[in-house]
Amino acid sequence: MEKKGVNRSISIFLSISLVTSLLLTIVYLLFLQLSEFLNEWHTLKIKFSESLTELFDFIEKWYGINADDISKLPEKLLNSSLSQIFSFLINATYSISISTFYIIIIPVFSALILYYRHILTTALYSLFPPEKKDAIHEILTETIHIYHSFIKGMMLVYLIVGILNGIGLAIIGISHPFLFGFIASILTFIPYIGILISSLLPISISWITYNSIWYPLAVVLVFTVVQFLEAYIIFPLVVGNRLKINALAIIFVIVLGGILWGAAGMILFIPLVSILKLIADRTESLKILSILLGNKPATKKK
Repeated sequence: MEKKGVNRSISIFLSISLVTSLLLTIVYLLFLQLSEFLNEWHTLKIKFSESLTELFDFIEKWYGINADDISKLPEKLLNSSLSQIFSFLINATYSISISTFYIIIIPVFSALILYYRHILTTALYSLFPPEKKDAIHEILTETIHIYHSFIKGMMLVYLIVGILNGIGLAIIGISHPFLFGFIASILTFIPYIGILISSLLPISISWITYNSIWYPLAVVLVFTVVQFLEAYIIFPLVVGNRLKINALAIIFVIVLGGILWGAAGMILFIPLVSILKLIADRTESLKILSILLGNKPATKKK
C-alpha cells in the first residue's frame, strides 16, 4: 500500500486491522460453536444420566459393586479436591489475564515495528562490514519470502485437514460433515482448545441423533487420527517442502518448540529454523547445519 502512495500510518493501521479481523472471526467461530453446544446441553445431560445409569447397572451386575457407592464417587472426589479446583481457578484467571495482555500488546508492537522498520534495518546493517550489506539485504528479503511461504503452507494444511475431517465424519454418518470438518480445521489455529471445542458439537449431535455412545467415540477417533496425521505427516511434508527443510528436522523442531515454548513454540520455531537455515546456506562454518536441515541429499564427491 505504501508503494501505491498510501500513507505509512494508514497502511499499517489497515494491515493490522485486517489481521485482527481474521483472528476475531476465528474467536467468534469458537464461541459460536460453544454456544451451539450449550443449547444442546439439556438434552445431553439427560443422555449422559441415562448412560451413567446403564454403566452403573452393568458394573453392579457383572462385578457385584453397589451402584449407590459408585454414584457417590463424583461427590467424594469433588469434596476431596476443592483445594485443587481453587488452584485451577487461580491458574486459569492468571492465564486469561496474560492472554488479554498479549492480545493488547502484540498489535501495538507489530505496528511500531512496521513503522520503525527502516531504522531497525539500518541498525542491522551497521552491525556488519559494508561489504556484507548486499548479503544482509538478500537474507532479509528471503526471510519475508519464507514467512510468506510458511503462511501459504499453513493454509494448505488447514485445507487438507478440513477435507480429511469432512470425509471421516461423512463415513460415520454425521450431518453436515464438511461444515464441521472445516470448522474444526480452522479452529486448530487455537492450540488444544480449538479442536476440543470444535469437536463438542458433532459429538453431541451424533449422540442425540443415533442414541449410541459409539458414534461420539467415532467422532473423537476421526479428529484424533486427523490431528496425528496433521502433526507428524501433513504439516512436516507440506510446510517442510515450501521452506526446503526435511520432515525429520520439522518434527524435531515441533517437539523442541513444544517443550520450550508450549503451543506457540510448535508454530513459531518452524520459520525461525528456516531463517537459521537461510543463514547457514550462506556461511561456510555452518554448512553442516545447512545439510542437516535441508531436504536435498549432499552431493557425493568422487
